[in-house]
Amino acid sequence: MISKKKALIGVVIIVILTTILNLTLGNMIALKMGQKVVVTRDTYEFYQTIKNEYGKMFALKDFLETNYYREIEPEHLVEGAIKGMFEGIGDPYTNYLSQREFEDLMTRTQGTYGGIGVIVTPGDDGMVTVVSPIEDTPGERAGLRTGDKIMSVNGEPISGDRLDKAVEMMKGEPGTEVRLSIWREGLTEAMDVRIQREEIRLQTVRSEIVEGNIGYVRISMFDEKTANDFKTQVDQLQQENIEGLILDLRNNPGGLLSQCVEIADYLLGEQVIVYTEDRQGNREVERSDRREVALPMVVLVNEGSASASEILAGAIKDGERGTIVGTTTFGKGLVQQVKPLDDGTGFKFTVSEYFTPNGTNIHGTGIEPDVIVERPEGIEGEPVTEADEDPQLEKSIEVIKSKMN
Repeated sequence: MISKKKALIGVVIIVILTTILNLTLGNMIALKMGQKVVVTRDTYEFYQTIKNEYGKMFALKDFLETNYYREIEPEHLVEGAIKGMFEGIGDPYTNYLSQREFEDLMTRTQGTYGGIGVIVTPGDDGMVTVVSPIEDTPGERAGLRTGDKIMSVNGEPISGDRLDKAVEMMKGEPGTEVRLSIWREGLTEAMDVRIQREEIRLQTVRSEIVEGNIGYVRISMFDEKTANDFKTQVDQLQQENIEGLILDLRNNPGGLLSQCVEIADYLLGEQVIVYTEDRQGNREVERSDRREVALPMVVLVNEGSASASEILAGAIKDGERGTIVGTTTFGKGLVQQVKPLDDGTGFKFTVSEYFTPNGTNIHGTGIEPDVIVERPEGIEGEPVTEADEDPQLEKSIEVIKSKMN
């Protein structure tokens, strides 16, 4: 109900007020001159429709301005109305962003921000849900994991319908502490987790050689530097005469689609990488050229692999260029665009849905691996540590060796 009211206010402020004001001023001038005001039937019906649809909103607006116990700042109403209009859509990935929120979003895609390093989304249950902690960040070191529900931040309850506010509360100056209340499946009660914020400087690509001749490349997310870093490191691995490539996309929450497409084009021969489709059925197809990395390939994924990482895994799977190992991915098949506004604010909105080369829409279902390998859990459902064995990686090494022989 609140979102609908905000949506109505937003529509009126943005679209209606200017036209009504112009008509009203014109009428006043005509009346002062003793003239009759004549409008066409279409114009009359247009404004009658406005009255029928938004008359209640105007009445409530006037009531608040007259009766609210404090003076109301018009700019606050405008900001709240616009934000409410976006919330009224009901899409958690479509949001109006204040100047600070927009700056923070741009900073994150550029690779540096202050916070705990965790990607969240509104869950189906309305709770703020962890997609995945970013590798080697305070959130990961504190033990946060995919599927965790964040119930409160510093004692203040949060919810998925106010995701931007929740994210803002978790961010802050490096060195300061934030306290999260976490509910996790299998636990009998929520647990408090205290995390010290850090300056998150994302190194999204790291690589090494394993088993003597297998290249291993880990991509933690896709920001503005990821594609160049990836190509540089894979080129270096090929100079070391690797005979196979393991691409680890586990707990990769996605990021910039352009970077994902650039990496896919680098890896794959001539094929469709992904195509998107909007509400009118218009399609945009991304294709790779004939150049490719001619090595056997295995891709590691899990339930924390989302969005752009699913696009890359889906292109490799449908193109039969590699074997997917791990567990079913997160399942986010929607594409967002980000638009800046002149006053420093901005917005992001879902513009289309994407499909893998074979025409599969994975939203809500994810990509199922060719070889399913569960990652083991430790005591009371806690994830295994780096010191523990990694059967998913072990299986990927086994599979890539069989391809190399």
